[in-house]
Amino acid sequence: MKKVKKILPIALSLALFSCVSSKKFKELNANYQRAQAEDKNCNDALQKARADNFDISKKLADLQTHNEYLKKNNSQVLGALQDMSVLSAKQAESVKESLESISKKDAYIMNLQSAIARKDSLNMVLVMNLKSGLKDVNNKDINIKVEKGVVYIDISDKLLFNSGKYAVTEKAKKVLGEVAQVLNAHPDIEIIVEGHTDNVPIHTSCIEDNWDLSVKRATSVVRILENQYKISPSRMAASGHSEYLPVESNNTENGKAMNRRTRIIILPQLDQFFKLMIKK
Repeated sequence: MKKVKKILPIALSLALFSCVSSKKFKELNANYQRAQAEDKNCNDALQKARADNFDISKKLADLQTHNEYLKKNNSQVLGALQDMSVLSAKQAESVKESLESISKKDAYIMNLQSAIARKDSLNMVLVMNLKSGLKDVNNKDINIKVEKGVVYIDISDKLLFNSGKYAVTEKAKKVLGEVAQVLNAHPDIEIIVEGHTDNVPIHTSCIEDNWDLSVKRATSVVRILENQYKISPSRMAASGHSEYLPVESNNTENGKAMNRRTRIIILPQLDQFFKLMIKK
């Protein structure tokens, strides 16, 4: 029993020592592993630093080589720069002249654009006033449009004349009066009155053919505008085109009806553009 009591403390001591030693061993082993990892990291960092240093050394060598090249060619570069400065001085005068020329052309273009804008505005006012004055007229009998900066008023012949005649009807005179009112509000614009027919031949004691009829109808309209509505004859011209400027085919009755028309053309003020061209 006494032996057992003696052995028990020794066994307990050995067991305790064994537990402590195992714990210590694990701790030491962990420290060792960390040291190895840190050592590896240091080696990797050292290798990277050496590689970076090599790159820096190479770049430094390249820069030094380039610097030597620049020094060697410095005189040539300076000479070239001097030549360039001389050329630039000569070219500067040419560029200045070119810019002045461009400036003049820009001013010319701006004047043209301004004149075109004024003309377009005038055309818009004319069309609006004409449509307002003729709002009671059947749309099939009168057509007002703008094409390429020119105002056209197409009036069907059935509204203006009796068939085969060139005397303006009383009803048509009221329509021409509305047109004349707008034209008189703009005394600077010029007017052409054109007569047009279909291709059906005509010959009477008073009319030779379609040429004759188209011209006489245009002249009749001009006389009404001059005598009754006081439009200056110096602003007007009369012409006849017979059947040769149709707006539709003469192969149908509807086409023939559309071709029998009188056209009043309101011309743009071309003298403004000619004056601008002269000033260029």
